[in-house]
Amino acid sequence: MILCANFKANKTRQETRAYMAVVESFVSVNEIDDTVIVFPPFTALEHLPRNVLIGVQNAYPVENGAYTGEIALEQLEEFEVKTILIGHSERRHILGETQEQIAAKFRFFAEKGFAIIYCVGEPIEIRQQGADALMRYVDAQFVGIDCNYTDLILAYEPVWAIGTGLTPTSDQIVDMHAVLRTKTHAPLLYGGSVKVDNAGSIMALENVDGVLVGSASLSANDFCEMIALAAQLKNV
Repeated sequence: MILCANFKANKTRQETRAYMAVVESFVSVNEIDDTVIVFPPFTALEHLPRNVLIGVQNAYPVENGAYTGEIALEQLEEFEVKTILIGHSERRHILGETQEQIAAKFRFFAEKGFAIIYCVGEPIEIRQQGADALMRYVDAQFVGIDCNYTDLILAYEPVWAIGTGLTPTSDQIVDMHAVLRTKTHAPLLYGGSVKVDNAGSIMALENVDGVLVGSASLSANDFCEMIALAAQLKNV
């Protein structure tokens, strides 16, 4: 299983240090062999040896340069970060990233050998239009994306379920992940109002290889509980 904690614009450097101490201790003491990835804010990046992967929520696809407000490859290399989140719905819908920009970012960081967690998903108005409209919308998010990239992890995140407390039915998740499985052999994550109460049942679904967790991952204890649930599935 792969479990990702996306802090978004939350937590200070000090809070992140305390969080990582809890999660790293849990992973070590319980001999967790699942992949655990934390995406803190840029201000909390540190160059420290860890037993949990650290990724970035975004970066600009250049080595360095005159790109005010952005972080580039040169800064990521300082912290030995080699994992990045690309295509998150908040980057698409709030910050206005186009598919062309997202694909360019994907190509750049793939060429640099990054592990890429690539996000796709639909708003509620698209889902309500039916299966054909839904698939046209999702298919458009694969334009310019290499689904055979070796270090790809694909995350399905229905936009209408992010931070709303709403979660698709098990059948809806299974159906979408079955479609995504036809596009890639990469691990498939589910993201969207994942929490302790539903993480275990979601990870037990067919073609679900892990979860991308937002607000519910901000509690280190809750995230550790989800890690424990993933470990328990191996014994089922």
